[in-house]
Amino acid sequence: MPAFQDFYPENVAHCYGCGRLNGHGHQIKTHWDGDETVTRYTPRPEHTAVPGFVYGGLIASLIDCHSTGTAAAAAYRAENRAMDSLPPLRFVTGSLHVNYLKPTPLGPELELRGRVKEIKGRKVVIESEVRVNGVATARGEVVAVQMPDSFGR
Repeated sequence: MPAFQDFYPENVAHCYGCGRLNGHGHQIKTHWDGDETVTRYTPRPEHTAVPGFVYGGLIASLIDCHSTGTAAAAAYRAENRAMDSLPPLRFVTGSLHVNYLKPTPLGPELELRGRVKEIKGRKVVIESEVRVNGVATARGEVVAVQMPDSFGR
């Protein structure tokens, strides 16, 4: 099944975190799992903060892109539309807040889980959590704003 990010129009599919057209980026893939969304990502050795632990900036970028992808999927779902329907709905970050709960070990796969907190007009608020082996290591909230049609042209 295609990921949310697979539906992003080419002119806005270059993001370092989630753009499928950015060969140097994370290229995360997000899917629905019931009413939650899930992304799985395995950090690479260069994502080190201190030996054995993941750099916090990577965690923030994963929460950011997981949440904006979730916002897009939620907006389509709220309109009872398929993600490949036109006009495309794409979201950017209005605000990002991350709480680091405990150090995130480098090595195991990270699981991000997202939930829609609010949809109001062109704004979607997403709560996301990073887990390692079922243990929460970070939580974030993203206010995602629908991208204007002129953005990315």
